[in-house]
Amino acid sequence: MPSHDFRAPRLFVDGPLAQDARVPLDRDQSNYLGNVLRLAAGAEVLAFNGRDGEWQAAIEGRKRPDGLVILQPTRPQDRLADLTYVFAPLKHARLDYMVQKAIEMGAASLQPVLTRFTQASRVNTERMRANVVEAAEQCGILSIATVAEPVPLERFLGQRAAGRLLIFCDEAAEVENPVQSLNGAREAGQGIDVLIGPEGGFAEEERALLLRQPKILRLALGPRIMRADTAAVAALALVQAVLGDWGGKAA
Repeated sequence: MPSHDFRAPRLFVDGPLAQDARVPLDRDQSNYLGNVLRLAAGAEVLAFNGRDGEWQAAIEGRKRPDGLVILQPTRPQDRLADLTYVFAPLKHARLDYMVQKAIEMGAASLQPVLTRFTQASRVNTERMRANVVEAAEQCGILSIATVAEPVPLERFLGQRAAGRLLIFCDEAAEVENPVQSLNGAREAGQGIDVLIGPEGGFAEEERALLLRQPKILRLALGPRIMRADTAAVAALALVQAVLGDWGGKAA
């Protein structure tokens, strides 16, 4: 992966990126560049849109930043591993944290599922998408993960592709070496779904339904019970290290 300039501000924009293209800024972006970062016309930033790679760009505008002129490419577009993070929603700040960390860990999509013991039944997916963009901007990520609308767990299981590997992180599973367990699933092939349940755990009927799924790997995350946001980081780190793109290969 080419080296990333962490000193330059990065901005996600919605328009196409090409040399000499001009991209308008919305009010929040203008305020961020002009009032928060104190940047004026001519200052340079890095721009990306999740499709066309990363580009060096210069700010335009007289009284305040109102657009970017695209100068030259800095990094080509990449592709995230086919990894979906499936989770029972949490409340507010802890959900924000979990979304940000899932993006940093390389999740390509986020799927909230509603279970019997889910703590938060209402999910602000627009806020989740804003957290996805913010994490990508701050961490040099080029691809923007998708955020799906929440669905009941049973519906999610009924509509997912049968060829995908389902990694079911279960606090009731026997504790074994998770790396060895994941190594045994190397030939899974058609994408990975990593499932973390609510802090109240899965109901027995939910666990039974999960264990009937094809291509399922039931995984314990060690001898301690973790909070759901901590479990997200632990599970995704394990999956990326063994099956994902940490070794240079996509899942």
